[in-house]
Amino acid sequence: MSVGAALAEARERAGLTVRQLSERTRIRETVIERFEHDDFSVGDFYARGHLRTIAADLGLDPDEILRQYEQENADNRSPIRASAVFRGGVGERARKAPSWTMAVAVALAIVAIVVIARLLGGSGDKPGPTAAQLSVTAPHAQERHEKGHDKKTEKNASASGRVVMKVTTHKPAYISVKDAKGNEIFEGTLPEGKTTTYSAKDRMRVTIGDAGAVRLEVNGKDLGTVGRDGQLVRRTFEASGPSPR
Repeated sequence: MSVGAALAEARERAGLTVRQLSERTRIRETVIERFEHDDFSVGDFYARGHLRTIAADLGLDPDEILRQYEQENADNRSPIRASAVFRGGVGERARKAPSWTMAVAVALAIVAIVVIARLLGGSGDKPGPTAAQLSVTAPHAQERHEKGHDKKTEKNASASGRVVMKVTTHKPAYISVKDAKGNEIFEGTLPEGKTTTYSAKDRMRVTIGDAGAVRLEVNGKDLGTVGRDGQLVRRTFEASGPSPR
């Protein structure tokens, strides 16, 4: 029995329609239907994440499903990989990110121009500022400021009836985040090493496709991982406290 046939049989055995399974896993119906027909053209990276999520929800062994998937698609696997999916965005951000060394160089150049102008203008003028007198913010000082600002923001958000959740991934993981009314805040697969913060008023509902792959911090309290590797978990967090329900 192929991977797609195994998924279809498990879904029917669980008494679920494709739409119901889609609502449970937050994976599009068309993707599930293609998987059940052994069509994994969405790419190897996404196929692996979605297969693990679907298998866990249907009570199948995710590792066994992935092993069978690898055997059946060893020669037909799409070349799409996580590095290719996220390389563009990361590279673009890196190109746009300001360089603090460039900022220091510009500041020193301005100081040099001012000093030279003062010297050429005559001794009667007041001396201009020296390089030592200019304040240059070091990168680590900026980083401490930003971290302190984040903590203050989380504390204020919690006090005002909001839930603030920070997610850090140890490996690629599917995650769905909804507010108290069921409105979707985020749904997708986060890359390895990603740290993201989400906020919602009163209550937040979270679904994680691989509980062992992420670390959670809610309203400033580190909850660690909320399950084992490959486990699909759902948690609800209240603004009144970080303990999950």
